[in-house]
Amino acid sequence: MSGQRRELTAAVAGLAMAGGLALSAGGQTWATATVTRRAPLPPVTEALDGSALAPLVPACGLLLLAAAVAVVAVRGRGRQVVGLLACVGGGTLLWSGLRSLVADPGLADLSDGAAAGATALAVSRSAAWPALALVAGVLGIAAGALTVLRGPGWSGMGRRYERAEAAAPAAVAGRAAAPAAERSREDRALDAWRALDRGEDPTTGADPGTGADPAAGGDTAAGRDTAPPPAGDDGRRL
Repeated sequence: MSGQRRELTAAVAGLAMAGGLALSAGGQTWATATVTRRAPLPPVTEALDGSALAPLVPACGLLLLAAAVAVVAVRGRGRQVVGLLACVGGGTLLWSGLRSLVADPGLADLSDGAAAGATALAVSRSAAWPALALVAGVLGIAAGALTVLRGPGWSGMGRRYERAEAAAPAAVAGRAAAPAAERSREDRALDAWRALDRGEDPTTGADPGTGADPAAGGDTAAGRDTAPPPAGDDGRRL
């Protein structure tokens, strides 16, 4: 495997892995909030997943997965654009993960039913899933930066398909030309045999019986009409 192919594979794998980690982290429970409400309302416990606390995490996961496909589909400057978008998605994952690690959820993150009549809020956080979003962000930035810097020089699968498509018409034309040439040789051979059957010389195109050239429009009867009459015994023409 060439160096360019290894770089392309690493970029695609990094983007796909980053997108998968982001989607996986976004669907997990990042925090559990216990809300104490005014009597006689009982306390309420609500689980907050990543899509509730950091809605951009699953969105960036989808973006990175799409970028992994786009890197293979496009070439040249298009890859740089895809790499820049991947860097933006990775940076957003980093910001979302750090924000969830350092800031506790508030009442605004709870549903309306749980936040109604709240007097106290106790939060139990899970740092593993925000940290996984951080890892996804780092992978997305690294793969995106690699694509921006090295992507224009990578050869895509599309070139191989284009070469195959360009070679196909030439091969078809070559196959069509060969039978055409063979048919023309056969036709010439048949014409020669037909000329021999008519008593003509196929090498000169002349009629050996009259010496007239059919191609020049010569006619045996016309030759006889224009020839001078034979002379008699006394020298006068008949």
